[in-house]
Amino acid sequence: MKKMLLTVAIATLGIFGAQAQEGFKLGAHVGLPMGDVEEFTTLNLGIDASYHWNVGEGFDVGIATGYTTFLGEEFDTPLGTVEAEDLSYIPVAASARYSFAENWFGGVDLGYALSTDDEVSDSGFYYQPKAGYQTMKIDVFAFYKGISLDGGNASALGIGAAYKF
Repeated sequence: MKKMLLTVAIATLGIFGAQAQEGFKLGAHVGLPMGDVEEFTTLNLGIDASYHWNVGEGFDVGIATGYTTFLGEEFDTPLGTVEAEDLSYIPVAASARYSFAENWFGGVDLGYALSTDDEVSDSGFYYQPKAGYQTMKIDVFAFYKGISLDGGNASALGIGAAYKF
């Protein structure tokens, strides 16, 4: 099921990306881990891809995916140094954005984050509210990302940028 969802998401973004319309965006993000993963991860890094359609004045909806990883931290124990496993996810989400001023926007991505390694972490509900500044070719934004997992969560507070094709 996970592989099928991932295949559909990548194929959909590939089709829209190949059309080179204004709605396709590709970017990157960096964040500080929070919540349950804060104690054993050091940094959240990732890439983002999305496609949006304008459905009203200043209002866009679309799809979003990418890859996000929480880098495992090294820590000392009485038995030696231990490195926590990285937690990596592929989110598949619906996305909405509203431009509330000429260049300022707010938005949210809601969907499901697929774990790339089920032995390390579960998959779970994915949410990412964000706010930012946009130009004709670049978006710069701040975000809070959360992934609800069985018995916990993986979350981060960070910044990102995306290039509009």
